[in-house]
Amino acid sequence: MSKFSGTRRYLALFFPWLPAERFTRSAPKPPDLPLVFAEKQRGALRLASVDARAQALGLRVGMPLADARAQVPDLAIVPHDPVLDLHWLDRLAQGCTRYTPLVALDAPDGLILDITGCTHLPGSEAALIDDIDRRLTRLGMTLRHALGPTADAARALARYQTRPAPDEATAIRRLPVAALELEAEATTALARAGLKTIGDLASRPMANIAARFGADAATALRRLLGDAPSPLDPRVTPPPVATERRFAEPVASMPHATQILTELVDEAIAQLAERGKGGRHFRATFFRSDGLARSIEIETGQATRDAGLVMRLFAERMEALRDPLDPGFGFDMMRLAVPRLEALAATQLKLEGGEVRAAAMTDLVDRLATRLGRSGVRKFVAADTHIPEQAQLALPAIDAPPALPWPAPDPGEPPLRPFYLFDPPQVIEVIAEVPDGPPHRFRWRRATHAIRRYEGPERIASEWWRRRDNAGLTRDYYRVEDDRGRRYWLFRHGLYDEKPDPRWYIHGLFA
Repeated sequence: MSKFSGTRRYLALFFPWLPAERFTRSAPKPPDLPLVFAEKQRGALRLASVDARAQALGLRVGMPLADARAQVPDLAIVPHDPVLDLHWLDRLAQGCTRYTPLVALDAPDGLILDITGCTHLPGSEAALIDDIDRRLTRLGMTLRHALGPTADAARALARYQTRPAPDEATAIRRLPVAALELEAEATTALARAGLKTIGDLASRPMANIAARFGADAATALRRLLGDAPSPLDPRVTPPPVATERRFAEPVASMPHATQILTELVDEAIAQLAERGKGGRHFRATFFRSDGLARSIEIETGQATRDAGLVMRLFAERMEALRDPLDPGFGFDMMRLAVPRLEALAATQLKLEGGEVRAAAMTDLVDRLATRLGRSGVRKFVAADTHIPEQAQLALPAIDAPPALPWPAPDPGEPPLRPFYLFDPPQVIEVIAEVPDGPPHRFRWRRATHAIRRYEGPERIASEWWRRRDNAGLTRDYYRVEDDRGRRYWLFRHGLYDEKPDPRWYIHGLFA
């Protein structure tokens, strides 16, 4: 017996012709022929997707392209692009977040929405579905949908339901066993055993099903009937702070939309103040009346409740967009979310203005990262290692962890490390008085340098876990100065008991 609690409601959306309708929407001149999408599978070109006309002519997914051409000579053949299909599905999912924040991708051609609590009046589920269907039809999408008490049940009903039933429980029991989406061998075994529907299978003891057809069959059946959880994995986690506005008349002017965004930011800042927190990540989503949506995100280096700063960063981000925001027929909803909160640290201004300068630098980093991208501005952070080329990491400055203190030379001593490192170190030819002694002369870039003075060696051993490979050899570093006063950082890669003929490298230049 099923154990539907009735406390949750899921809506599954299924787009049977998503690749074809996505391609037709973006193609400058859609082909007036049956459309198929081909990709190489098992060494041969096969159909990865077809449109409604091609399916009506008997073409099926998985069919060799040569057989499809023999059956239907006049075909429009397009290379299958699952990445573009997934991107379009994600855009559809983003547009559906107007109804609920819990939207999950059911790739490659479906979505699942948790609409629990999103409808409050009798018949409002039907109104919500009608609104979704109207918007998606306007986008040129063919939609099949179904409601269910679990995500798996709604999905199976949307994809495999052949005729309506008095209630969802009855509809689920009428589904074919193919709705379990097991391996082909297990589905064939069920059919040979005379178990053609979910109801036939549900009437058998679960232990017998697991023993005869495998644990996967029993688990899939229990999830479909509601006896086992079928959790939803939303594409975006609901943010702790969010504000939104819905409009009876769509907003078709970007200045007006910016003004409304300012009001939403003020409301979000008020919520942050009530929590005693600041925001590090802000996301503004603009929902168009045609069903699509566009999100703009900014991040800050420190938690903030400065509405002016947030709006300046949003303005920087929108100015830097290669594809500017297009209201189309207008925005009928706007939402501002703050996914990441942090406690605001108390700061005290120094008399000499040190904290003021630090705040100005943080603001500059925020603006540059907003315009260039979070990876466009990097900060060097000291790493806890003695290997020179690994002693610093270039991390996004907007989210870099607190830096370790940089090693500094003793007062009056020259710097321990050069200002410029070669990556990778460059091979040089060295003449030494004794094999394991300091360099006497070296040749680099077709020029010979006579060493006037040197300091070293500074021996740097490798990490113990890398000593088996060539990268794990011991290094002897020398700081040298040639007869023209130029200073270099050289090292011998390997000891003579580690390698018969260790090579020399130049690793850096001192100022």
